[in-house]
Amino acid sequence: MAREFQRGHKAKISDLTAGTDLYVGVQISGPGLTFDISCFGLDADERLSDDRYFIFFNQPKSPEDSIQLLGAQSGDTESFRVTLDQIPSQIQKLSFTATIDGAGQMSQIAPGYLRIVAGGEEVARYSFDGSEFSTERAVMVGDLYLKDVWRFAAVGQGFDGGLDALLKNFGGEVADEEPEAAPQQPAVPVQSQAPAFAPPPQATAPAPSFGAPPAPAQAAPAPAAAPVAGTTPPAPAAPTSPQTFTPPGQTFTPPGAPPAGQYAPPGAPAGQFTPPGAVAGQFTPPGAVAGQFAPPGAPGAFPGQAQPFGGGTQLAPVPPEANVRVVLTKYAEAPVGDRWTEQNTNLVRATLTKDAPILAKQGSMVAYQGDIDFAHKGSGLLGKLTGALTGQGMSLMRCTGNGEVFLADEASRVFVIRLQGEQIYTSAQGVLAFDESLETEVRRIEGAGLPGGGFFSMLFSGTGAVVVKTRGVPVVLPVGAATYVDGNAVIAWSAGAQAVTTTSLRLRRSGYARQTTEAVNLQFRGAPGNFVVVQPFEV
Repeated sequence: MAREFQRGHKAKISDLTAGTDLYVGVQISGPGLTFDISCFGLDADERLSDDRYFIFFNQPKSPEDSIQLLGAQSGDTESFRVTLDQIPSQIQKLSFTATIDGAGQMSQIAPGYLRIVAGGEEVARYSFDGSEFSTERAVMVGDLYLKDVWRFAAVGQGFDGGLDALLKNFGGEVADEEPEAAPQQPAVPVQSQAPAFAPPPQATAPAPSFGAPPAPAQAAPAPAAAPVAGTTPPAPAAPTSPQTFTPPGQTFTPPGAPPAGQYAPPGAPAGQFTPPGAVAGQFTPPGAVAGQFAPPGAPGAFPGQAQPFGGGTQLAPVPPEANVRVVLTKYAEAPVGDRWTEQNTNLVRATLTKDAPILAKQGSMVAYQGDIDFAHKGSGLLGKLTGALTGQGMSLMRCTGNGEVFLADEASRVFVIRLQGEQIYTSAQGVLAFDESLETEVRRIEGAGLPGGGFFSMLFSGTGAVVVKTRGVPVVLPVGAATYVDGNAVIAWSAGAQAVTTTSLRLRRSGYARQTTEAVNLQFRGAPGNFVVVQPFEV
């Protein structure tokens, strides 16, 4: 039976299947809409550093065939074959995306899904529909990503803009369309018989070749025209005979050549020869500016310079591809997704409207754009009760207005958890911001021998988003029969998990970082599908 995922849920592939040969199917549709479904192979910085790992209709496989586009089959709009153990080490994430080709919005889509099939059995399914989106024209549906082991994440993040905007978001370049050099036969959609590990296929044609269309052949350089007898040829182009290496600081005069500093091209009268514009006795090599010469041993020209530097020569302007704006492009503001956008791993952006304020940790604003008001908001019962007893109190600020607010906290990692009528527990120290529309409640976890008689947490419920922060990369543990977490390191856990407190003097000196006080553990119990988030740092 397939494991059902909701947006934001993650799991190890090894918890879903022991296999590494996976079928990934995406089903998405809408009245009058056409979709492009693609897979981006990203590096550790989540950038498309190698265009060969952008798998789409015009490039249906990666170089080593670890990612292949299979086409529409078995009820899926598009499908892929992913062989995890053949993916090269520089590819750390596969992002499966869907974009609208033409007019339309993601809010118009019918219920769809992304599913993973292994050994002919569906092991994971993430369902979504148009109610989760608004004006977006693209969606990042799900990820297969490598963090020690391969894992799956149900993303469901809407994205304004189409395929071009997604390419730019992942650091790719959008090539300008070029006119066809010659008529070509119509492209045939790449389809294949479903492999054995895929679901039962519909009737399909025999599998064609998966080879990507070859790149247009480059024209060979035209051979140099032979000099006409009795004429003086122009300055020679690149030599056709093997070049002679001259060690730095030495000069070389070939047999029969004129004295050093004098050069006569083939066909020119013997004696001194001065090319037009050059200084007498100086040789202007091919490609260099006349009259400027770098002596033996001097550095050669950098790419983009009009001539070698040295001797007081003026440098050429910096090439356009190296200007400041282009260099900083990878740090540009992320395109607008939904109300909450993870700008990077340490920064989140909230898009505000007057009727939808947010609450954030006081002092967490690092920048804002537009007309935004900030006001202190006391934490009420949360501050009076848990602040005194457990240190779980918060100092909040209320952000209202029209614009964007950028939030961070001491470079901690940030994660946006979106609730759709759901609930989640958090530690107060793990909360960076949340929608004011969410309901919050202080809950006490009973435990003998603890200050105040228990451990306090926050329960968020309703529809909206909670931004949690962690020191370092967290781990999401599935709740088992005996899952214990240091109370100082827990960040969040699913509402269906039951938490009880325990103390352990035996482990105090060996298993936990703090030795000044008695170790406080939280034991989590619950049905399969529940989880707890742990950071590698004690608050």
